[in-house]
Amino acid sequence: MGTETPSNDSSGYENVAPPTAEIDKRTAKQKAIDDWLPITSSRNAKWWYSAFHNVTAMVGAGVLSLPSAMASLGWGPGVVILVLSWIITLYTLWQMVEMHEMVPGKRFDRYHELGQQAFGEKLGLWIVVPQQLICEVGVDIVYMVTGGKSLQKIHDLVCTKNCKQMKTTYFIMIFASVHFVLAHLPNFNAISGISLAAAIMSLSYSTISWVASLNKGVQKEVQYGYKASTTAGTVFNFFNALGDVAFAYAGHNVVLEIQATIPSSPDKPSKKPMWRGVLVAYVVVALCYFPVALVGYRIFGNSVQDNILISLNKPTWLIVAANMFVVIHVIGSYQLYAMPVFDMIETVMVKKLHFKPSRLLRFFVRNIYVAFTMFVGITFPFFGALLGFFGGFAFAPTTYFLPCIIWLAVYKPRKFSLSWITNWICIILGILLMILSPIGGLRSIILNAKTYGFYT
Repeated sequence: MGTETPSNDSSGYENVAPPTAEIDKRTAKQKAIDDWLPITSSRNAKWWYSAFHNVTAMVGAGVLSLPSAMASLGWGPGVVILVLSWIITLYTLWQMVEMHEMVPGKRFDRYHELGQQAFGEKLGLWIVVPQQLICEVGVDIVYMVTGGKSLQKIHDLVCTKNCKQMKTTYFIMIFASVHFVLAHLPNFNAISGISLAAAIMSLSYSTISWVASLNKGVQKEVQYGYKASTTAGTVFNFFNALGDVAFAYAGHNVVLEIQATIPSSPDKPSKKPMWRGVLVAYVVVALCYFPVALVGYRIFGNSVQDNILISLNKPTWLIVAANMFVVIHVIGSYQLYAMPVFDMIETVMVKKLHFKPSRLLRFFVRNIYVAFTMFVGITFPFFGALLGFFGGFAFAPTTYFLPCIIWLAVYKPRKFSLSWITNWICIILGILLMILSPIGGLRSIILNAKTYGFYT
């Protein structure tokens, strides 16, 4: 590991010395392109940037589905899966932070660059890029639906007299209109203010959801048994709930890109401030996830909606505020997950297809992306089913076990050592999650599609 030569594309360490032929072999054109691309254009972030970026990335729409996931999992399995997921994903996140600079003088600024280091130039791309794209595009599609449905909930709560009912489609389009503007912010640091606001909002609406549930009190005739009337339905719902939990732990898909914005030197590597930010973020994650999941299920039992805020109607002003917080949060989170996608597309356009880096190129690329996610969100506005499907199909690999596979491939720990056993346990659990949860999610999408009138 330590004998490899720094890559020409790595951008090297920041604030060490003026670039020389030995340190930075990039041409002026290559450097100009790297300075233009979203991920490598700015490296002056502080450790607390990583804290609120990770909170924004992690505590998203998934937290609102956790009470519903608990209803499908049951008390015992639900609590075990929630706690195990928190521990496993914190461990794999630590691995990724450590591997960011495992080769001296080189920074793996993007998830696929880490994959290329472990599996080779071509195979690494084919393993990582499709999964990462599915995750990031999938999250943005789900957030289109979440933002639109939260706006609709606000409208329905506030406008009770002489108000015309509006279709969910229109609210998704209203939510998307914001992103046709924000999508043109150049890089992660440019969206740091939005991300900070989003992180505060996520903690706020999570707190409101479980406090309002407590205030509502345990519902009459509440039931904690499985909702489905058949064994097959119970099993499929269980699988879908696994995907809901996987979706809730989604920050790994942008963690290297976030770390890339932090300055680094041989004396002060970026992993130290990054890990500090990650730990703060995971404390916030625990404060959001566990109360929402456990209190929400305790209050509503198996009748809880797939979005806990939909189950809450009073006090009206508080639920309106919570839904507005959700809208603000998913605006920031959408941009956070879109940025690596913009980086991938713009890298291909500029480096492979030789387009000139320009605002015009960005205008077309980013507007087309926002329009695409809006269109898919309008077509399939099935919040819970989408979480389960995307959670298992894409988030399980990139979050639960791909970092472990890369760790084993690069560091090669001794067989049956603690590191070797821990990584293989995570890999086995992650693969089971990847296989089972999309089955439940796909079934839910099919069942919803039977009763849903498209574009109505």
